[in-house]
Amino acid sequence: MANLTDIITEKGISDQDWKAQKQTERENAVAMRDAAATEITSKPDLYAKYLDMQGDNLTYSAGNVALVMAQAPDATIFGTPDRWAKLGRSVSLDEKDNPIKIFVRSNYGKSYTIGNAYDISQTRGRDLRPRMLPDGTPEMETALKTLINHAVVPVEAKPDMAQPAYYDDAALKLYINPDTPDSAAFAAIATEIALCRFHAKGAYDYDRAENLLDAQSISYVMCKRFGIPTEKPDLSNLGALYRGYTPDDCWHALSRIQEMGKKISGAIENNIAPQQRTRANNIQRRNQRPPVRSAAR
Repeated sequence: MANLTDIITEKGISDQDWKAQKQTERENAVAMRDAAATEITSKPDLYAKYLDMQGDNLTYSAGNVALVMAQAPDATIFGTPDRWAKLGRSVSLDEKDNPIKIFVRSNYGKSYTIGNAYDISQTRGRDLRPRMLPDGTPEMETALKTLINHAVVPVEAKPDMAQPAYYDDAALKLYINPDTPDSAAFAAIATEIALCRFHAKGAYDYDRAENLLDAQSISYVMCKRFGIPTEKPDLSNLGALYRGYTPDDCWHALSRIQEMGKKISGAIENNIAPQQRTRANNIQRRNQRPPVRSAAR
């Protein structure tokens, strides 16, 4: 007869070992993320690279971007195997054993665990088709409308203004020069909208100089996301802005950039190409639902 007591004991030990291994992996990833975030916010060249990486991977957290930069400095666009499959690509067989470790949502609850990701150079398949917003197109007009709708203060046209856009924190107004070309307007408006959202109608202590780099960084990653040409922010004062920050402060600051950029860019994306509910999609969703059990008679 099988010794069920020993089997159950072995199962308990195995579960404990697995949990300890996962906890160690998570602690190592957190330490690597914090170290990478500190380095990114202290070195202008790494910060500039972070902006490009975040712009090309805007749906991924700042922490994951920092992790990828620490493990694979030459990486550009990354994703989990499932994400690559949705994009029509798959991980090359000879690269499956060379993953980049990132945080992924756990299958149980809302917690996060450590999972595998791969750079695009480790995959093969369909070419990616990035979203582009050329000047003078209906898509750019929709993008600008969506962007301006994210202002939390009144917006006023000011044709005689020297700059394309400006948030006046004293008047709590966003001024826009309507004669600005689309691409320049998008970049400038994105910066000023970030600033007015940071100020939150005067609800928070606000200093334009202290918030400007974050706002310009949000604008840059959004422009990168949509292929809009713009210059990187001035990073000459990076060290002074982050002086005294703890590692936790550093990655939270980077997270603020990613979160706002993702939110506004996602709204633009949805308005440019809204998801269409088709009969085939509805049938597929119904087929994925669990069967309804009838009550016992």
